[in-house]
Amino acid sequence: MEMACRSGRSRAVCCSLLALLCLSHVSLSTVVSSAKPNIVLLFADDLGYGDLGCYGHPTSHSPNLDRMSQEGLRFTQFYSASPVCSPSRAAILTGRYQIRSGIWPGVFGQSSVGGLPHNETTIAEGLKEVGYATTIVGKWHLGTGGNNHTYLPTTQGFDHYLGIPFSHDMCPCIICFYPNTSCYDQCRKGSAPCPLYSDDEIVQQPADLTTLTQRYTDAATAFIQKNAAAKTPFFLYMAYQHTHHPQFASQKFRNATTRGTMGDSLMELDDSVGQIMAAIKESGVDENTFVFFTADNGPSLTREVRGGNQGLLKCGKGTTYEGGQREPGIARMPGKITPGQITKELSGTVDILPTVFAMTGAKVPTDRIIDGVDMSNILFQTNGKSERSHYFYYPKNPEPTIGLYAIRDDTYKAHFYTEGSHCGHEYRDEDCWGSTRQAKHTPPLLFNLLVDPSEGYPIDNRTDEYKTVMAGLQKVADEFQAKAEFGGSQIHRGSSKADVPCCTPGCTPFPSCCRCDKSTYSFKTSPRW
Repeated sequence: MEMACRSGRSRAVCCSLLALLCLSHVSLSTVVSSAKPNIVLLFADDLGYGDLGCYGHPTSHSPNLDRMSQEGLRFTQFYSASPVCSPSRAAILTGRYQIRSGIWPGVFGQSSVGGLPHNETTIAEGLKEVGYATTIVGKWHLGTGGNNHTYLPTTQGFDHYLGIPFSHDMCPCIICFYPNTSCYDQCRKGSAPCPLYSDDEIVQQPADLTTLTQRYTDAATAFIQKNAAAKTPFFLYMAYQHTHHPQFASQKFRNATTRGTMGDSLMELDDSVGQIMAAIKESGVDENTFVFFTADNGPSLTREVRGGNQGLLKCGKGTTYEGGQREPGIARMPGKITPGQITKELSGTVDILPTVFAMTGAKVPTDRIIDGVDMSNILFQTNGKSERSHYFYYPKNPEPTIGLYAIRDDTYKAHFYTEGSHCGHEYRDEDCWGSTRQAKHTPPLLFNLLVDPSEGYPIDNRTDEYKTVMAGLQKVADEFQAKAEFGGSQIHRGSSKADVPCCTPGCTPFPSCCRCDKSTYSFKTSPRW
């Protein structure tokens, strides 16, 4: 080309070609850089900080999540906003602590009247405004509105929904393992069978747990493939039932691990993650897809070896000790996130919304307090620093007259109150027992989490270190609580028989008569997906 450009006409033609190539390159670069990233949020249930292989468990089989960690960024100081289900799910979707949206105290049940208020802005609603296709697969647990579907995900910004709308232990537990092995817990025998929704229609009741995860995965991969082919940016919120008790597994994963029912459940979750990652790669959108994995709260220690593992952290689900809220956090985006990194920066689930909105151009609401901060510095810069200076801990049953239970900065954590939860007397630490009631600490307990992540050695309150650190934390806590307005409790709205999801409304004897199975329905080939 260089030789041909040396003379007259050839040179003119050549230069024109070079100019055209340059313009084409600019146009292509502009298209590539302006393509909105796809967002995939993988959310496990009751998974402990120490449950994954990449977080140190010696017998867990989690090769796909371990690989995701190797190919991306692993967090060691990542927190759920709550130690129980419903409030943690409200927080991750809204970027706000759950007390603001009214998702307190505790969790929604089958017959709950309330739900996530429609004046809250979810990740899905924000992304729809900028052209995204949105889908949730799995556990919702933010209200249903019964057969009126008032609070289902399709009223909260999601185009489609496939899943059980609450924890599967809120229904009678019959068969958990292929082909017909009963569950290790009878759960709630007097309740309606678990409904499996497709959008706002119940397509199976009771849901078949032995095929559920593959159905979830089929729907998720079909959604990815369809939108990748259409070049439509997409948001997939994959909220697994795994590894909440009672654990369950399909034929492929029954007795597949040395870790018992918990290990089988976790292995099935991990396999689903592998299928989703494969669908992203095979659809040609791997380098333009941001994937984040975490969990809603710590392990349920009352289930003993079937309840998950918090690793070196103290206590588990239902408590504001580290084992209740510190969670695995793994981020992956080839070409954008440097692989193999580990960050000690402070982050949490409330940070997902502002981070995703910053990546996609969606607008963060300005008419309310958003508790999350943008994690882009951590994600996309080597050794990037967090914009978060503190994290705040609310218990499973917050009370406006009490407020915060604990606060931490990048090093220290102060407990104003503690209590046990979800744990029997067989456990070694009585602070975790369900019978251990609320205790106010005056002066507060103070721990250095960098040297004592197990919260075993409180700093002597007579030392200069304690006095200096505690004065700073108390000031920040007071300032935060001055603006921490509790929204009207959606849980306190109570319950109603009319709000129990039932595919055969009006049937008798209620609720056991709520049964249907649209066995010809294909979750993989449905035009909805």
